[in-house]
Amino acid sequence: MAEYPTGIGTSDTESISLLGHDLAGELLGQISFGELAYWLATKRRPTPGQLRVFEAVLVSLADHGFTPTAIAARLTYYSAPDSLQGAIAAGLLGGGSRFLGVTEDTGLYLHGIVEGLGDTTGWTADRWDAAALAALSETRSQGGKIPGLGHPVHKNGDPRTPVIIRIAEDSGVKGPHLELFEAIGRVHPELLGRTLPLNGAGVAGAALADAGLPVDLLRGFALLARTAGLIGHLAEERENPIGPAVYAEVDRNAVYTPPSAS
Repeated sequence: MAEYPTGIGTSDTESISLLGHDLAGELLGQISFGELAYWLATKRRPTPGQLRVFEAVLVSLADHGFTPTAIAARLTYYSAPDSLQGAIAAGLLGGGSRFLGVTEDTGLYLHGIVEGLGDTTGWTADRWDAAALAALSETRSQGGKIPGLGHPVHKNGDPRTPVIIRIAEDSGVKGPHLELFEAIGRVHPELLGRTLPLNGAGVAGAALADAGLPVDLLRGFALLARTAGLIGHLAEERENPIGPAVYAEVDRNAVYTPPSAS
């Protein structure tokens, strides 16, 4: 008989087990949702410091106003108010290289560099700067993009970035990914000829990597956070809808240009 192993959860007629614990008797009311999300992804419980950083990052990514993801969710809800799940899914599907996906892109980029640095314990800021400059130079020479730099709104500095770094420091979780990310912030003007802010999605990726979360799952945590924001947008859409106005504005101003005859 085929077997399908899982260490996540199971249930029988009288109990539900999750991560090796009785859900009703041991977990309900005893752990936060953030702790459970971390535990599910890593199969280990976070330290208090890791949990604090993880939950701070989730809060930082929950919403950023009328982003394309929020607008997509609201318009989908206007089109199909009977399908709340469809509206949430529409918003989540918009998470990519420009919105939300930067968290994973930055984490993967930093991790790829950190893995090649060996033991960085005791490194000074100068040494981190040299490593960052070398990495950025290589990326540029290969025509690659440096994730985590720049923001369409916070051009003079993303307010989330210093706060998350401080929380990681205070929690004893700041590690090589954040150190490298800060170094990139210091040295990139020398290479690019202009100064760009370290954005909140990028610092989120660095912080989550230092908190011990799998770097190839970081986009999932960004989407987890944004789900809460999308639910908020849809709750607001029910009371004060903007979907009909957005649709009408585009429809009234659409310009039809027939394709050239072939």
